[in-house]
Amino acid sequence: MKRGVRSLLPGERADLGKPAERVAGEVKKKAEGEIGKEAIKVPEESSEGEIKGELKSSQLLEKDVKKPSLLPLLSVNFIGTLGFSIVLPFLVFLVERLGGNAFVYGLISSMYPACQLVGGPLLGRWSDIYGRKKVLLLSQLGTLFSWIIFLAALFLPAFVLLQVDSDLVGSFVFTLPLAVLFFARALDGLTGGNVSVANAYLADITPEKERNRSFGRMAISTNLGFIIGPALAGLLSVTEYGEALPVFGAVLISLLGVYLIVVYLPESKECAFGLAERGKTPLPEGQNVRKIFGYQLRECRNSSEVEALGFKELLKLPFLSYMFGLYFLIFFGFNLFYTAFPLHAIARLDWSIVDMGLYFTVLSSLLVFVQGPGLLRASKRYSEANLVIFGCFLLGTNFLLLIPGNLFLIYLAAGFFAVGDGLMWPSFLSLLSKFAGKDSQGTVQGFASSFGGLASISGLILGGFFYGQLGANTFLIASFIIYFVFLLSFRLLRFEKDLRI
Repeated sequence: MKRGVRSLLPGERADLGKPAERVAGEVKKKAEGEIGKEAIKVPEESSEGEIKGELKSSQLLEKDVKKPSLLPLLSVNFIGTLGFSIVLPFLVFLVERLGGNAFVYGLISSMYPACQLVGGPLLGRWSDIYGRKKVLLLSQLGTLFSWIIFLAALFLPAFVLLQVDSDLVGSFVFTLPLAVLFFARALDGLTGGNVSVANAYLADITPEKERNRSFGRMAISTNLGFIIGPALAGLLSVTEYGEALPVFGAVLISLLGVYLIVVYLPESKECAFGLAERGKTPLPEGQNVRKIFGYQLRECRNSSEVEALGFKELLKLPFLSYMFGLYFLIFFGFNLFYTAFPLHAIARLDWSIVDMGLYFTVLSSLLVFVQGPGLLRASKRYSEANLVIFGCFLLGTNFLLLIPGNLFLIYLAAGFFAVGDGLMWPSFLSLLSKFAGKDSQGTVQGFASSFGGLASISGLILGGFFYGQLGANTFLIASFIIYFVFLLSFRLLRFEKDLRI
């Protein structure tokens, strides 16, 4: 039988993302796939055997497009966490040595999220318009300079700026080094788009069905930083250089993060296929940086195609206002814990920096296990909404176990924390990214970080204040908040069902 053939025209783009099962039904209409400059010719009429041949060819072409690599992004995330976690274990001791108390520790911890309220949404919108890589680089540079300022503060004279003696906030001395530490944390917060933009970047390159596990891998990279960081802090802080050596380590680690972004992290907002769609000439094969890294994108957009949404427009999108509310409550409960627990460990358990570092290392190690093989198995059996619900229940229980101050119960609580947070948080972020849609990931993640920042300010300040007034009963408040989130999360089951429809 005589058969005609047709080649792809110069302006056409092959779609390699369609499942192989659909190729047989479309093989008479157009070719599926295009590699380099070669056009694929397809018969207009095909026998059953020829259709199978086309199916096989299509499957081979799909294999040629490599799966997006998360390694550069995970490395940058790990580096960022490692720098902060080196300083975290001794920060409360440093604040007290420089004249502060529990209230001042809460204030200085809240500077980062307070300034992130301003910087987060702005950086998120910029990443939607100008690209993720540029904004991640700006954020990492801000972190680098903030640690340099933090290091300089350790060598300043303890000049007294303010002395306070109050029944409400306690007694403390506000010194010049403390003021500089406040400024350093504020700068890091103002440029602190690392997490929100990284989440948007991940959503750019990950299919929805794999997003839960990808956020789990992101959380693993974070917790690996929290495993190694406190251990390094314990080793470095006992040297003759005191706190200066761990902070200097944070400076070097942040510098490494800048290098990784500049050299190894591809941009996730443009690609050669996108240029072809707009009638421009794609980059030559050898000049396409995504080919060099074996990196392909699901969607191709440029800054002229993106309209950044404002806060009011975002709230009109389905489910987002409810998700922002849950985001706030989760962060508020967590930050009551993050502020109160170091104070509890010092006052009730008489822990040292080494003890604190060991606890956070064990906690982070458990999180890595849960967010790796644990989440992988759970996500195959249960929906993301169910994992959020179950995780919140375990987290609320974890905070109750901290109240007695028993060492066994504290480490048992670490297990509850690891399973609860390891299942809940990646699943929650995955749901949020799906509700955000494809064009507003950065903006949504930026505003979500602002809600988290507002909750962090409240939690960090009130955590120190509550512990000064209530002691270990502060964990009861944190538990109540997370149990409340547990109840509210049942509504996510309906949201998830509507999303599938």
